[in-house]
Amino acid sequence: QGYEGLVEGGDNIKQANWLSVSNIIQLGGTVIGSARCKAFTTRAGRLRAARNLVEHGITNLCVIGGDGSLTGADIFRAEWSGLLDELVQEGQISKEVAQENCRLNIVGLVGSIDNDFCGTDMTIGTDSALHRIMEVIDAITTTAQSHQRTFVLEVMGRHCG
Repeated sequence: QGYEGLVEGGDNIKQANWLSVSNIIQLGGTVIGSARCKAFTTRAGRLRAARNLVEHGITNLCVIGGDGSLTGADIFRAEWSGLLDELVQEGQISKEVAQENCRLNIVGLVGSIDNDFCGTDMTIGTDSALHRIMEVIDAITTTAQSHQRTFVLEVMGRHCG
């Protein structure tokens, strides 16, 4: 469940491999989970997330999300060495482990149905959202015609919907 999984750790952190992700491309929606995480907005939450990543030997992180997720990733990146130093000072990890994990590589992918990111034609999630919108429009068109009514369809998308 996104950053919540990083903060909570345990079974929430799973290895992605060819077998576990090979068929998700055909699935619309957030098949890998999605959640807002209040804890990750605090340094204490990010410290727990850092400890969990180090415990699992994870030095590469792929963040898919909108403004909040990508801003969180940038803050996490900027604080990474300080978080490791703090974990060493608290005795949660050794200096050697901190040195082995001194670098956190983060890739950020814009995943938003808002489709409001400059430099790309379509963000991840937009195509699925547009397909669902078209399905709903197709479904209510005949109802609107047969009942001689007008329907207003509101869609998500912040200022773009």
